[in-house]
Amino acid sequence: MESAVKPAHSKNVNDSTPNTRKKCPQCGLVNAAADGVCRRCGVELDAEPLAPSDTPGKAAPRKSRSFLKRVAFIAGATLTILLIFYLSLIFTSDGLQPAERDQIQRAIAILGQKGFSREAFVLKQLASFRTSDNWLNAYVGHRDAYAATNFPFEVVTLYPDFFNLPVDDTERAAVLLHEARHLLGDGEEAALELTWKNKRQLGWTEDKYGQTRVWDATEDLTRPMFAYMFQCGADGQTDCYR
Repeated sequence: MESAVKPAHSKNVNDSTPNTRKKCPQCGLVNAAADGVCRRCGVELDAEPLAPSDTPGKAAPRKSRSFLKRVAFIAGATLTILLIFYLSLIFTSDGLQPAERDQIQRAIAILGQKGFSREAFVLKQLASFRTSDNWLNAYVGHRDAYAATNFPFEVVTLYPDFFNLPVDDTERAAVLLHEARHLLGDGEEAALELTWKNKRQLGWTEDKYGQTRVWDATEDLTRPMFAYMFQCGADGQTDCYR
């Protein structure tokens, strides 16, 4: 009896047939193997999927202005306004004569020699000196003074008394020390206090300048504001920073 040999199952023809279809990476449509581009969207089947913004027929969305660009715009506009304001202070006032400039430079040099390097730097490198009121000073008005300062524009207006009343360059240096403190942001009280406390370091002392008009005017302003600085000596009314 012949044994029946059970034939082996043959593989499905389709199992050995390579994949004959291509799936579109963009829209997902299954295309024939021979297709080079998608029948639905026209994308090359071997190409990378397109980003949404690159889809044919669609414009890329307009990017909004970044935060840094806005800050830069605001900063630029602010600087422009400040520059215009500064120039208006300069163009509406008078500059220095050569002799006046020399007096100022000598007084600034004294400040530097006496240890007030910061104040000397601000006066020499940053300050713009004028000899008449600009429009802002004229509008606001001011009391009788040797000088006026426009902070933070670093404009110093020096009136005729600054050049005529001080007895020498050291006394002018005392006035400029006061104004330099304004250029650095100090108010009137702080500028008066620092100038009076440091007058000996500057060489502006009572034994030499106690009878000058600048000394008297400065003391008259300082004493009411800072009584504690005039409570020394046997009588309790002597300047503590002589």
